[in-house]
Amino acid sequence: MIAKSKKINLTHDQNIKSFKFDGFLFITISLTCLMGIFILYSASNESTDVLIRQIYRIIIAFVAMIIVAQIPTEIIRKLSPWAYLGGILLLSLVLWLGESGQGAQRWLNVGIRFQPSEIMKLGVPMMVAWYLHEKRLPPNLKELIFILIIIAIPSFLIAKQPDLGTSILVMAAGLLVLFLSGISFRYILSLGLLAIPSSFFLWKFMKDYQRQRVLTLLNPDSDPLGAGYNIIQSKIAMGSGGMFGKGWKNGSQVQLEFLPEKNTDFIFAVIGEEFGLLGVLTILFLYLIIIGRGLVIATQASDLYGRLLAGSLSLTFFFYVFVNTAMVVGLMPIVGIPLPLVSYGGTSMVTLMVGFGMLMSINSNRKLVAKK
Repeated sequence: MIAKSKKINLTHDQNIKSFKFDGFLFITISLTCLMGIFILYSASNESTDVLIRQIYRIIIAFVAMIIVAQIPTEIIRKLSPWAYLGGILLLSLVLWLGESGQGAQRWLNVGIRFQPSEIMKLGVPMMVAWYLHEKRLPPNLKELIFILIIIAIPSFLIAKQPDLGTSILVMAAGLLVLFLSGISFRYILSLGLLAIPSSFFLWKFMKDYQRQRVLTLLNPDSDPLGAGYNIIQSKIAMGSGGMFGKGWKNGSQVQLEFLPEKNTDFIFAVIGEEFGLLGVLTILFLYLIIIGRGLVIATQASDLYGRLLAGSLSLTFFFYVFVNTAMVVGLMPIVGIPLPLVSYGGTSMVTLMVGFGMLMSINSNRKLVAKK
């Protein structure tokens, strides 16, 4: 009887040890989401409906993160090309069968309404890392061209919706893998020079309202009640917060409905107005910890695929934060990129959490290899 009890306890201990989890990353993400819930409640004018929906989405996202964390990195690697090809198929379906809203055709409805473009934020870096993981690095010119094609196809399909912000994120996620692969400086310089004529092509490809956003960045006061309204109100909100802010639920720009898209793209301005510089530094510090932990996992990964994917996911998250905050304070054009883990949204939240689940899986795989 005693022997049987010991066997049961041993099995239980083995199950606990086999559970893949990164407590440090989990706690920091949880604190960021908790802060986001408080901010969103104020930004939504104390709407319990918005709050409940966001909490529901966060729970689903956390469950997705934990499930993905249990998947061995080897299986994630083998699934990479299928995730990429599946994403391309869904993006193609969006152009034919997608639902439209706010002047864009970005959603598919299969009982659940979602944006397939979000899948490619993971699918593209997974595919590029998969392609490079057995190659001799740095990649040669032929491999470089093939990778650029891999990145360009989904980026073009997403830009056609149109969704320039997500297209930029997807492109950045793929290029970051390329950068981490040790691409030579002459290729980086060539890509930089190529960006100059590409920008002229992009300008012709952009919609009129997208061009206006770029022009507004240079002089917001040229159209204060039109294209420049969003950024002007955002700057007023950020500046009026001072050091400690006006207090939770006391932001005049927020509560009096002057600040546009306050639940999504401009929620960072809500933080600035209601919590001041102290609140801004707090959320940025939490982001810094998450990014730092991701980069540590990348440097300690047991294989090339894990290093490339973990590094790309971490730096892409940094890119999310940088673009949104720079956009809100008027340093970049408005491109519709939400503040990660804080802005209201479902598909983007789940995508982020799945990415964090992959980081946890990569970290656990490193520990398993070290024990062998």
